[in-house]
Amino acid sequence: MNAREFLLALFVPLSWALGFVVAKAGLEEFPPLLLMSIRFGIAALVLVWFVPIPRNCLKDLFWIALVGSTIQYGLTFTGLSLIDASLAIIVVHLEVPSGVLLAILVFRERPGLLRICGMVVSFLGVVLIAGLPDTEGQLLAIFLTGSGAVIWAVGQVMYKRISDQLDGFTGIAWLGVLAAPQMLLGSFIFEEGQWEAVKQATWIGWGSVAYLGLVMTVAGYGVWFTILRRNPVSHVMPVLLLLPVFTIGFSVLLLGERPSIGVLLGGLVVLAGVAMIVLVKPAPAPSKTVIPKDNR
Repeated sequence: MNAREFLLALFVPLSWALGFVVAKAGLEEFPPLLLMSIRFGIAALVLVWFVPIPRNCLKDLFWIALVGSTIQYGLTFTGLSLIDASLAIIVVHLEVPSGVLLAILVFRERPGLLRICGMVVSFLGVVLIAGLPDTEGQLLAIFLTGSGAVIWAVGQVMYKRISDQLDGFTGIAWLGVLAAPQMLLGSFIFEEGQWEAVKQATWIGWGSVAYLGLVMTVAGYGVWFTILRRNPVSHVMPVLLLLPVFTIGFSVLLLGERPSIGVLLGGLVVLAGVAMIVLVKPAPAPSKTVIPKDNR
């Protein structure tokens, strides 16, 4: 990753961190799936006119939208609506060890002992947080958010397999086209009060929708998919270590949240495990012995 791409990559955790805090305000006025449907609908309307139709991978994008967007955001943002943003972003970091585990299962990768230890440490960190007295009664929300993180990792593995067939902005545009109606249908099946929420929403609610659609999705995911396409996953993922730092900072400044010492310590355990996974250098490939041909 060159210096320009690194600076672009830094925009991703910054925009997503503020997006988590903004979404927390939006969830006060909109049901989670409805909020996400409007968000992805805005992204699609902005981008779809300027990108080609990826006819060769529309079927794949449909399933990526269903798994990596509709189901994932339904779980993650339902969990976020029930707990603090600072706690949710720590649990969301289960996406990294989950991604490594999926790489082992799907791509037959060999992560090495240190990465396996990092996976264990990350999961233990979330278990420690879930067992704290001040998170009592929030286990369902932690489970939903953690499940969303696992599903997000599944979606990234699915997208990585077709990422060489389309650029980042084409990918997010058509994921929006496909995910927005899926989420709207899911909202009408699992939620209620959609029309009342739309009529009664304040400028704060609509402002959160605009930020989520234009900045977090169009700009944030557009940059993320572009960087992901050009670089190995292990080179890109370390920048997401800044995500909880930015999110906790924004949640304290803008929402007045005060995460407990126990939650922060548990978060450090999670991040330590994530760092063990994404910062370890891959083992060098064994050199092959070249046997000269016998020209006799």
